[in-house]
Amino acid sequence: MDFQLSEEQVAIQDMARSFAENEMMPYAEEWDEKKIFPVDTLRAAAELGLGGIYSDPDFGGSGLGRLDSTVIFEELAAACPSTAAFLSIHNMASWMVSQFASDALKSKYLPDMLSMNKIASYCLTEPGSGSDAAALRTTAERDGDEYVLNGSKAFISGAGRSDIYVVMVRTGDEGPKGISCVIVENGTEGLSFGAQERKMGWNSQPTAQVQFDNCRIPVSNRVGEEGDGFKIAMAGLDGGRLNIAACSIGAARASIEATIQYMNERKQFGKPLAAFQALQFRLADMATELDAARLMLHRGATSLDNKTPDATKHCAMAKRFATDIGFNVVNEALQLHGGYGYLRDFPLERYLRDLRVHQILEGTNEIMRVIIARAMLQE
Repeated sequence: MDFQLSEEQVAIQDMARSFAENEMMPYAEEWDEKKIFPVDTLRAAAELGLGGIYSDPDFGGSGLGRLDSTVIFEELAAACPSTAAFLSIHNMASWMVSQFASDALKSKYLPDMLSMNKIASYCLTEPGSGSDAAALRTTAERDGDEYVLNGSKAFISGAGRSDIYVVMVRTGDEGPKGISCVIVENGTEGLSFGAQERKMGWNSQPTAQVQFDNCRIPVSNRVGEEGDGFKIAMAGLDGGRLNIAACSIGAARASIEATIQYMNERKQFGKPLAAFQALQFRLADMATELDAARLMLHRGATSLDNKTPDATKHCAMAKRFATDIGFNVVNEALQLHGGYGYLRDFPLERYLRDLRVHQILEGTNEIMRVIIARAMLQE
């Protein structure tokens, strides 16, 4: 076991931290307040290779590992968890095309996706199937050289603004083996979007339903073979769960740093808060739990990089633990700030709102427990 980042990873970390501090942190409050989708900032991140962190270098990807990506997303989320999380979703969609599409499809879409000249969304969840993803009902019926799509997807990040939608559809029988993965371009006839959702957090990215009404796409836009869609979707989610865990850790770390500064400056009863042992103990517990979450995250990322048989279990463990701990740490940090933590003058309330959804998306933390328990009982 090696608990130290390599020199290359430290350089990647420094690059991501510099970008977060200079290009994200100064604007994150405004993005949240005014619900701005910072496309130009996302494309600036892509110029640094962050539009295809672990995608194929032959098509413009960075070809980095999953451990590298967790380091990157921790740094970005310390500035703006919402924007960092959208970048994770784009990377997940891009990687699925990079990993499973034909060379012709890669050549058609990947260069623009990895440069973020075209922004991508991942479409799995439906109004009637959230945790039970294998029950999805959006259909793609074959008509010659085309698929005709009907149905809808819910809670889709980037809906209405993204250029490319990587969509899970039913091409066969009920269950996971009847699901396929296709690419739908924005502007395709029959593709439309619902009203923008009004959310507790994640305000720097749009969220809406994606709707298909006799939407025709070429069969050549299928990623992988018919029936491979559920496998592709789940493979994408392993990495997505690590990234969301990293986003929780990044915001929690930033909250601890802000709390240390506040405790040293704020005085009560004639001495700084940092002098009260009870508050010192709470700070120590926050730091310890966050470090444990980071170690679990890095173990999950290493497992996925090494393609070990228990990688999915380790990713689920990391996601469950880190998103719970991340939210709890931010909540504690807000409490230690007292009434000031509740004000928008400090970023803590934004972190809290953004991190709450991490316990729900990429598979709820209840579903993470199902995945972990199944893996244990099958060992």
